[in-house]
Amino acid sequence: MPLDHRRLRGPEESQPPALWAAAAAEDEEDEEGAGAAARDPCALRPLFARAGLLSQAQGSAYVELGSGTKVLCAAWGPREAAEPGPGRLICEFRRAPFAGRGARGRPGAAAEREAEREAAAALREALEPAVRLGRYPRARLAVSALLLQDGGSALAAAVSAAALALADAGVEMYDLAVGCALCRPPAPAASWMLQPAEPEERRAAARLTLALLPALNQVSAVLGGGRGGPPEDWAQALRLGLDGCHRQYPVLRQSLLRAAQRRDAAAAATAAAAAATSA
Repeated sequence: MPLDHRRLRGPEESQPPALWAAAAAEDEEDEEGAGAAARDPCALRPLFARAGLLSQAQGSAYVELGSGTKVLCAAWGPREAAEPGPGRLICEFRRAPFAGRGARGRPGAAAEREAEREAAAALREALEPAVRLGRYPRARLAVSALLLQDGGSALAAAVSAAALALADAGVEMYDLAVGCALCRPPAPAASWMLQPAEPEERRAAARLTLALLPALNQVSAVLGGGRGGPPEDWAQALRLGLDGCHRQYPVLRQSLLRAAQRRDAAAAATAAAAAATSA
């Protein structure tokens, strides 16, 4: 019988892929359990922040946490609004198709759109107290956050990145809004953990995200839920989160200062080049 050379011959022996998927999941759970056991609950993840990245936006910022979370934000404004009234802040939150781990639902599904709308509303709630909207009548400010990788504490990272982007755009603000996330494991005597990773958030019995204006010592938003225990435990979580925000504030402020210095240096170099050309 002649062979059909248009077809690829498969292996003589095969094994179901579910066998390897189960083994990989067990290894992943072992690694996550070992990492959670060795981690200090009060320790902050390493934080990297950089402002002024995008030339297509008036202001931009990139924030990355040591857990793997990466957020890119862009800000525009003020732009004239069609309707009269005080200034408005428009927030958008989107997840990149490759942001999450494992299987992902169909892009643009109803559940995903609803989660993005809820995150955008939370972002607006956290940022509005920090922006001087009264100085922009009949105008709208826009900020867009793109979650590139979700390693946990994504909303808190988006709050910090969006505040940096607005400040980089020259928007008048009372202070930078700094976000910090916490979670509590399901164990009865477990303590709250700062900046949880994605596996820790997935197993958590309670979650809390807060936004703080550190220079004013004013909380702009508190979002959370779950079985966190008595009110005293929630108060302890708030104190821990406030401390985490204060510890992140110098890093964000320094990144904004470096962006302003780079912008001034670029403007000076452009002016010098123009003067040399005219001479």
